[in-house]
Amino acid sequence: MWDFVRERQDQILYNTFQHFNLVMQAVLVASVLAVLLAVVIVRYSWLQGLANALSAIGLTIPALALVGVMLALTGIQPISAFVAVAFYALLPVLRNAVVGLQGVDPTLVESARGMGMSPLAVLWRVRLPLAWPVIHAGVRTSTQMSMGIAAIAAYILGPGLGGYIFTGLAQIGGANAVNYALVGTLGIVLVALVADVLLLLLGRLTISKGIRA
Repeated sequence: MWDFVRERQDQILYNTFQHFNLVMQAVLVASVLAVLLAVVIVRYSWLQGLANALSAIGLTIPALALVGVMLALTGIQPISAFVAVAFYALLPVLRNAVVGLQGVDPTLVESARGMGMSPLAVLWRVRLPLAWPVIHAGVRTSTQMSMGIAAIAAYILGPGLGGYIFTGLAQIGGANAVNYALVGTLGIVLVALVADVLLLLLGRLTISKGIRA
């Protein structure tokens, strides 16, 4: 296997970076959208039941089925993979964002309003910072899920390490079939670990010690 890796190290490193880049961009876009949706859902409580139902249904959709839908809608192109990964990344963050915003102590919100803060200032300076630990946990969960989804998205020319897995499956019985599968699988595990460590450090930097305690 090591000879296999050495012969293709440049390509493997490139695909590893592409996999990481695809997932982190999709999670970033999905997280911003999820927080915006959560603000609306918390503002209009009647939307919460609908949002929970849609999130639960969305998470039960098989990843390969979603990839197939994207293939039918947009054809074989990288943007299809991005949309598929972002869709799955959105759901865990949305749930956590709703829970986090709803868990903010109402007395703190009222105190902020009593100090003359505008609704936007209350959201930005009180509600979101206090909800951020829960949202951050959702982002971490979403990132780990998206690593596997991005591998499946290689079926529609998504960039990353998933192509090695599909190549290995296509060459079952061949000399390098196991090598391709192992490179893809272990590479995704490594990228997932690196991403989680980076997000853990982000949490340490952005969540105050008082809130963590």
